[in-house]
Parts: sequence; structure tokens; C-alpha cells
Amino acid sequence: MLPVCDHYSGVEARMVKSLQLQVDMTLEFGACVFDVTLDCEDGAPVGGELDHANMVAALAKSAQDTPDLIANGLRRRVGVRLHAVDHPAFLQDVECVVGGAAHALSYIMLPKVESAADVDVAVRAMDALGANAAAIPLHVLIESPAAVHRAFEIAGHPRVQSISFGLMDFVSSHGGAIPASAMGVRGAADAATLDQFHHPLVVRAKTEIASACHAFGKVPSHCVVTEFKDVSALARSARFASQALGYTRMWSIHPDQIRPIVQAFSPDRRAVDEAARILEAAAAAQWGPVSVGGVLHDRASYRFFWQQLERAHATGVALPDTVSAYFVSSSVLEVM
Repeated sequence: MLPVCDHYSGVEARMVKSLQLQVDMTLEFGACVFDVTLDCEDGAPVGGELDHANMVAALAKSAQDTPDLIANGLRRRVGVRLHAVDHPAFLQDVECVVGGAAHALSYIMLPKVESAADVDVAVRAMDALGANAAAIPLHVLIESPAAVHRAFEIAGHPRVQSISFGLMDFVSSHGGAIPASAMGVRGAADAATLDQFHHPLVVRAKTEIASACHAFGKVPSHCVVTEFKDVSALARSARFASQALGYTRMWSIHPDQIRPIVQAFSPDRRAVDEAARILEAAAAAQWGPVSVGGVLHDRASYRFFWQQLERAHATGVALPDTVSAYFVSSSVLEVM
């Protein structure tokens, strides 16, 4: 299970601050609750792609040498977004970033993926750099109607771990047929504006990507909310993405967005306690069917409630003592 928040930084000073915030929150929660993606695509100035890639590689390598995290047995997660495979700087990015910092990278984000063939291009370039590079999973960004059409093909690629939706490029690729409002989030009292959660073509694309990911056991990652000063809009968006659209992860583009995203994607205390009660009863019954509160449960629902506990654990939510031991034991996974 990946962290529920993927935070993007493209400027060196903000990258450094994001990496420090990741340390602070990892120590606070006892788990790495958000990824930091260092951005070579939008972050690099035109003509300065090589210098930017070298800087990103250096930051990624230094990020893993954090005494406080090492002392607490915690490891951070850092990824890098490269240029698209058809960009002149792509192979240069691969050589500098993947070749120079493969051991420090949790994933590579590949933008503007149109088909599984694009993923193959990236895989060949990375695998040529050796075993460490060949072990890095790919997160891909789908940004066009044609790519949405091929979402299941892309999700089925064995190297793909997560798919993200590129809202801005998706809307702009329709040549004005989708209004600009579909790139934003309407107000809580607005029931008419076709925003990113209500325009039919945008919602269809989001659900197609989520469905493709779940079909192949991959992680669907929801797009950004650009109204980064509006915390209530972000909270509403994150809850809708997680509860209605099937997303288990979401992008952040400002540090103030990280905590609301983590909170929205975390199960609440009541859900955690319910899951714990049901799994305790199931374990006592040797994982046979049980009745809890007058409701029948069996292994199908046990898997659901186990996933609730997994998400709670991944987002730093305290687990009841009766089930916390499962996270240092394989006994549950063997029967799930």
C-alpha cells in the first residue's frame, strides 16, 4: 500500500522544505504518510534540464541519509518525475537521475503516457542501467482521451505500480469542448457549475482510470486541486475522490494540502474499531463466518476490514492493541 498523498515540488528550495516536512511528519505519525516527488518535467527551466536533473539526483541521494529516521527504523519515500519519453531530455533524465540515484528512489513518475508502448520505452532505458534501476516501479500520468481509452492496457503493464490522472492536459486536449470550470472545484453552495467532479467527460475519465487500476491491483492517484488556499474545497475533493471515485491516493502541490489529504483518505476511529472487532471475532472462529452486531461476515468482508486496518496503519492512525500485532505477523495474510 502506497502513502495516500503524493506531494510535488519543482523548485530546489521547495524540494528541500518538502523533504524536511516529510521527515517531521514521518516521525510524528510513525510512518511515511506522504511521498515527495521531485519534478524534472515542469520544474526544469528550458535549457537547464541537465543541471536540474543533476540537482534532483543529488537531493534524492542525500534524502536517504536522515539520522532521525534511521534511528527510528523509518524509511522515507522519494520519487522523481522525468520528462515524457518523446521529450529530448528524457534519456538525459534517465541517465542522470536513475543512473545516479537508483538506490534512493521509490518510484519514477512518467508523464504523458499514451500507451503501454511508452512504458516499454521507459523500462528499456531504465533496465539498461543495471539491477537497481530495473527494480524501480513506474508511476504513470494519463493526460489525454486516447490514453484514457487505453487505461486498462496501461494498468496491466507489470512495471506500472500507480496511475495518476492529468486533469489540466486532459481538459485542454479537448480543444475548448470542455469549459475551464472543469479544471476547478465549485463552491459548497454551487449546484450548477460543471467542475472537475461534475463534468461528465472528466468524471468518466477518472472512474475509467480508477477501474483499470483496481482491475490489475494498481494504485489510482487522483489529480491536483489547484485552489490550494481553499482548505475546505480540498477536503471535500479528497473525500469525494476516496469515497465516490475509488481513488486511494491524491496529489498535493502545496504543503498545506498534505494533512487534509491524509485525513480524508484515513479511516475514522469508528471504522477502525469496527474493523478490529470483526477481525478479532473472525480470528477466534478460525476465520469461519461470524455474526457481529447481528450482521454476517465471512472471508470476503474480512478482506475489506483488513484493508481498512492497513490503510489506518499506513496513515498513522493508532490501532487497537488486539490487532496491532497483525502488522508484525503474517498469520492474517496467509488466510486472506
